[in-house]
Amino acid sequence: MRPTISAFPTDDQAQLLKDGLSRRTILGSTLAGAGILGMGGQAFAQNAPAGQPGEAEISVDQARTAPIPIVISTFGAGLGEQISGVITSDLASCGLFKPLGGQEPANGTPDFASLKAQGARAVVSGIATGSGSVRVEMRLWDVLTGQQLQGTAYTASEANWRRIAHIIADVIYERMLGEKGYFDTRIAYVARSGPRRHQITRLAIMDQDGANERMLTDGTWLTLTPRFNPVRDQVAFMSYANDRPRVYLFDLGSGRQQILGEFSGISFAPRFSPNGSQVILSATRGGGSDIFVVDLGSGSKRQLTSSGAIDTSPCYSPDGSQIVFNSDRGGSPQLYIMGASGGSARRISYGTGQYGSPVWSPRGDLIAFTRIGSGGFSLGVMNPDGSGERILTQGFTVDTPTFCPNGRVIAFCRQSAAGAGGAGFASGIGTIDISGFNEHPIRTAGGASDPAWSPLNG
Repeated sequence: MRPTISAFPTDDQAQLLKDGLSRRTILGSTLAGAGILGMGGQAFAQNAPAGQPGEAEISVDQARTAPIPIVISTFGAGLGEQISGVITSDLASCGLFKPLGGQEPANGTPDFASLKAQGARAVVSGIATGSGSVRVEMRLWDVLTGQQLQGTAYTASEANWRRIAHIIADVIYERMLGEKGYFDTRIAYVARSGPRRHQITRLAIMDQDGANERMLTDGTWLTLTPRFNPVRDQVAFMSYANDRPRVYLFDLGSGRQQILGEFSGISFAPRFSPNGSQVILSATRGGGSDIFVVDLGSGSKRQLTSSGAIDTSPCYSPDGSQIVFNSDRGGSPQLYIMGASGGSARRISYGTGQYGSPVWSPRGDLIAFTRIGSGGFSLGVMNPDGSGERILTQGFTVDTPTFCPNGRVIAFCRQSAAGAGGAGFASGIGTIDISGFNEHPIRTAGGASDPAWSPLNG
């Protein structure tokens, strides 16, 4: 069933213009089976000339300095309150919006004079109706001009109300800032429980705000480093199944697992190519490890490095032309870049300490990394040529960075030191803006590590 988003006219019957958010098409049997009836296809916004209301006028950098004051009305009682609560939480968590108190008509024209006096820049009104199948109408208004920027209706099963809320938050983010939002996404991670030295690890998945946690494996075997396929509902991860560490593929729709490639040694550190057709990974060879590419269609594998060192943690650039990886070929673990077909590599990390866990931003402008030195860990970013290195946060352990789809926020694992018998140890997932501000934890039911941010949901 093709999902739909319907539009309704502005109060002055202004012409509506398609905004074309094609990512709303629902993919995969999991969501279809959950009963989503709408939330895909197209969104509509009021037509406005360039430079006029209806076009984003606030940059992300401006919003970092002065978050956008916004009023989010309650979308009615019960479910409507829950929807507006998630929208508010999404926008507040990114640090670019400042939700204000106050109530406006659920689905009428706002009191712009009162909102201006309150200091609001924008207001969201809406209403949720129905049960079983719900319809959620949303309007985004520019308070300064009194014009409607967006008017959209969503229909879905009641069980999927949270996703409607995330999609609405994404629409607000995009209309106000001119960039895609990232709230309608998931994070795969490793759920941890039990004593420090004997932890049970499970492959798990949750919404980006920590809701809808779901365990994907039963914890029988040690599980590490999940990574999303950018185009399929699929995760690659490392498992110690049958006491032999290897990379596996997990289909999120069916729950089916399969070994990826046959290697004589250990295979680990997987990541997908940008088009999702290949997985790049490391495999042990003698006392070192080399980087290989495995084609998912044919199963064929191709070796890219043979330095005799430990070459690991490879990650493609967004255009697929380059690979950043970690290697100790120069005597200590550092970051290197080479072409996607292998060959010579150039070192890009020159700070004090050892570097690891490199990951390329979806925007292509930054590489995130972990640096170890001076008794602790640092998490930072640098330009792909190695210049402009900046440390975002530090701690006993801060590791495994992963970018959100628009490249503005990084999720990572933060662990605390353990005392005698493992007392005081904690492992959790946090997020931080690439500017180094707005760090906060994602709440999970238990311990968590190894986050991997999904692409935008289909």
